[in-house]
Amino acid sequence: MQMVDKKIEEYCIAKSNLPSADCDRIEDYTRANVHGSQMLIGKMEASFIGFLLRSISAKRVLELGTFTGYSALTMAENIPEDGEIFTVDINESTVALAKEFWSKSQHGHKIKSLLGNGLDIIPTLKAPFDFVFIDADKRNYIDYLKLTVPMLSPRGIIVIDNALWSGRVVPGTELSGSDLHDRNTEFIRLVNDYIASEPTLYGTLLPIRDGMFLVTKKI
Repeated sequence: MQMVDKKIEEYCIAKSNLPSADCDRIEDYTRANVHGSQMLIGKMEASFIGFLLRSISAKRVLELGTFTGYSALTMAENIPEDGEIFTVDINESTVALAKEFWSKSQHGHKIKSLLGNGLDIIPTLKAPFDFVFIDADKRNYIDYLKLTVPMLSPRGIIVIDNALWSGRVVPGTELSGSDLHDRNTEFIRLVNDYIASEPTLYGTLLPIRDGMFLVTKKI
């Protein structure tokens, strides 16, 4: 589902600050050669995340879901030279590809790859984090959220990707019999409902690309 008219989105992209040519190379290679390339966040979302990082002067970032390294590198380009990004993924082959791309960027040294299960790795990490980007397996979205909220710095933000799931999360929008049993839709609805009902959190769900849920702790 296209959330925004394509021409409007292209105009917005053309007028926004965008990721570097190094990121473009990751995007181009992934779309041409890697299965599941639709998982890339894309230029509009990358620009918005960059704005968020700069607006809170983020230095420590946690990413859940590395894929081919595009999102990690776009974030690395928007934090200070002494900033650091911890990115977690379980897929050895895509992580190896990501590392190859990062090694060719002047910002790649800010990225630390952690290979393994996010639920096991998160508790071993030292808090606080200024920014958390959740874009991994949907089954564990709510657990990732609950684990990382206590790790946020006072200015910290969590962004949950794919929070609209092509519109399927809206009741009555299922397109076919198979979609009625789409477990990922149920997992995303669960985390969306939790954020909306949790009194300690302030959340804003935005229809950018496939949906971005911005979450922070209420003061």
